[in-house]
Amino acid sequence: MNELILKEESYRIIGCCMEVYNNLGKGFLEIVYKDAIEYEFIKSNIPYKREKEFEIKYKNIILKHKFYADFIVFDKIILEVKSKKIIIDEYVKQTLNYLTVTQLKLGLIVNYGENSFKSKRIVL
Repeated sequence: MNELILKEESYRIIGCCMEVYNNLGKGFLEIVYKDAIEYEFIKSNIPYKREKEFEIKYKNIILKHKFYADFIVFDKIILEVKSKKIIIDEYVKQTLNYLTVTQLKLGLIVNYGENSFKSKRIVL
């Protein structure tokens, strides 16, 4: 039987994200949800970094463009926040790329644009 990695940490993160959904519902811009999630992380004493910048290495150089993860939580989990109709493959691939660059093992995508709160676990 497969054990979920970072089960307790991801449970706490999703709990905060669901609290945001229960209070705001759907339809806001992503930035609104990010602000509310940040508030919930602070209130819940969850360590995080917001809009964390990462360099992308290619062969022996660092590329000019960087990427910014919405949140790095517990220094172990990437959290990507969306407010779209559905979670599409592009968001999954983006999160997989972020996991590869950061060498982290777990990404969570949360979506506030559907008729109900949706989340997806991405494991590298």
